[in-house]
Amino acid sequence: MDDIHADTAAPQRCFAFSAGFFRDRRVNRILTLAGYAPRLGWPTAKDAVLVWGHSPYAHRGEWVAARTGARLIRVEDAFFRSVLPGRSGDAPLGLVIDDLGCHFHAARPSRIEAILAGNDLDSPALIDAAAAALDFAQTHRLSKYNATPLDGPRPDPGYVLVVDQTRGDASIHHAGATAATFHTMLTAARDENPGARILIKTHPETAAGLRAGHFTAADGELWDAPTPVADLLAGASAVYTVSSTLGAEAIYAGHTPVVFGVPFYAGWGLTDDRAQIPDRRGHPRTAAQLFAAANILAATWYDPSRDDLCDVTTALRHLAADTRAWRDDHAGWDMHGMRLWKRKPLTQFFGGRGPVRFDPKVAKAPAMVWGVKEGPGKAARLEDGFLRSNGLGAQLIPPMSLILDDIGIYFDPQAPSRMEALIAASVDIGAAQSARALALRDAIVAAGVSKYNLSARGDLDLPPGRKILVPGQVEDDASILRGTVDIATNAALLQAARDANPDAILIYKPHPDVEAGLRQGAVPDAGTIADVVAQNADPIALIDQVDEVWTMTSLLGFEALIRGKSVTCVGLPFYAGWGLTTDRHAIARRRARPSLAGLIHAALIDAPRYFDPVTGRPCPPEVVVQRLADGSGMPRGPGNRVLAKAQGALASYAHLWR
Repeated sequence: MDDIHADTAAPQRCFAFSAGFFRDRRVNRILTLAGYAPRLGWPTAKDAVLVWGHSPYAHRGEWVAARTGARLIRVEDAFFRSVLPGRSGDAPLGLVIDDLGCHFHAARPSRIEAILAGNDLDSPALIDAAAAALDFAQTHRLSKYNATPLDGPRPDPGYVLVVDQTRGDASIHHAGATAATFHTMLTAARDENPGARILIKTHPETAAGLRAGHFTAADGELWDAPTPVADLLAGASAVYTVSSTLGAEAIYAGHTPVVFGVPFYAGWGLTDDRAQIPDRRGHPRTAAQLFAAANILAATWYDPSRDDLCDVTTALRHLAADTRAWRDDHAGWDMHGMRLWKRKPLTQFFGGRGPVRFDPKVAKAPAMVWGVKEGPGKAARLEDGFLRSNGLGAQLIPPMSLILDDIGIYFDPQAPSRMEALIAASVDIGAAQSARALALRDAIVAAGVSKYNLSARGDLDLPPGRKILVPGQVEDDASILRGTVDIATNAALLQAARDANPDAILIYKPHPDVEAGLRQGAVPDAGTIADVVAQNADPIALIDQVDEVWTMTSLLGFEALIRGKSVTCVGLPFYAGWGLTTDRHAIARRRARPSLAGLIHAALIDAPRYFDPVTGRPCPPEVVVQRLADGSGMPRGPGNRVLAKAQGALASYAHLWR
């Protein structure tokens, strides 16, 4: 691909004559990281001038570039931008930095057009990467803007989708179209689809009252509900557009959109073109090649957690995390029965997109309760995720991951849960999802990351022989009260493991909350049954040294499972019953047989939400693994232990941050 990028190296200096390049911190940061840091001053012919697309202020930079001979570089948002439009305050996740032209200006070449017209889009690795990123975007129903609830209204399928755009947008004029073109398009849609329902898709900025569109209710049926674009495209029998980027998304979804302007995606054999296409185009391209050109080769993406440039997949993971948070939280939350110390971290975790209220007198928003506490009938239930923190919940260390369940709760096998449904569905996991799950597992194992990541002894000298780890648990914990059958104490578990394995080396690991004196579950005579009582030991180091784990419902069973160890469950944890463990009891509902990758994807990617304590933003699990590995973003208050002791003394049964 050297011919495409031969002249795209960043110039020595870049000058800007629009305040937005300095005021918008995200745009400025992406440009700086990409080597195009905006500066004030007067350029020479060796320098460059930055302008924002063909905005009303672009003429300033255009004049300076023409006067000085400096290279003109046009900057635009990348095609998966943010949750809300920029006019609503959300920063972009990526930019298209174009040294040739602008992707929506059909009269002259652009960087995307040069890539599409070249001969470097046949690499299997590139196409595989594009296919995987596109599949991810479609699975998570991502678009340019993403303030779209998944439970909102959907039109009955079979309609013709006509796409409106904001009036006066530069992408219309420079695509060779006018306001009249929109009415020509609507007429054609009606004439070519007699009797069909015509649905006019309103632009998100028009629906939000930010900019006017071309159609009103007098023109036909407007669809201004915040429906995911993927859902609208799935129900459409045909798609008509002038130059909207939704046309490219229609191509990715399998449509051949009818196009009345000349956007970047027209003229490559993927559209029904009604406008004159420049002779420069005509090389047939596939949808994957179009996606690769626009989103991999031409776009520059930003990772907000690592403050660095990244690939499209990493950017989409961040967008998916932020979009999920908006979809969950935009209506706000009424939280019931949350302890006082939890309120600040819960507000940070769930309050970024909507209001959070604690113990309200009158319901105004969806309800949330902790674990199995009593609450409103339709309340979602909240629990810690499995990559939690550097420190114990009982020591009041806030979590980086939480699991919100609208069906049940993962540790209660007496009823279905969202986790259970996700694990069952993971039998259909795709290759890209499987690869991500296994890569996440490898990162966790390489970093030695676990749920709590406590500083503990990792140098135990264990006796030779077949070794079995028996992890103790908090005996009044809800996972024991709900998830055990005939063995519900640490002493009984230890004895059962000894009875079944009389010649094995048993290593008993007390639960850290019990060791810290914060919870119940001590086994004073553990040393008479176990060969080793591993006090204050690193549980992950122990897992690495043993052959098998026996557990009631401990998460250490899951952590052993992903590290390739045999696991015997005498209780009913979320990871039991799927054919991956040796189980003393069965759950009839759990008939599916997922792979280990499927279980990991469900438990560590699909079910939890993650919070980056460094940026205060939602994030993908890969970021939390890094934070837990390097210990960043986990401040500890000096009064935590005193408060934790008091909390444990006052409410031994209360379900704490585990």
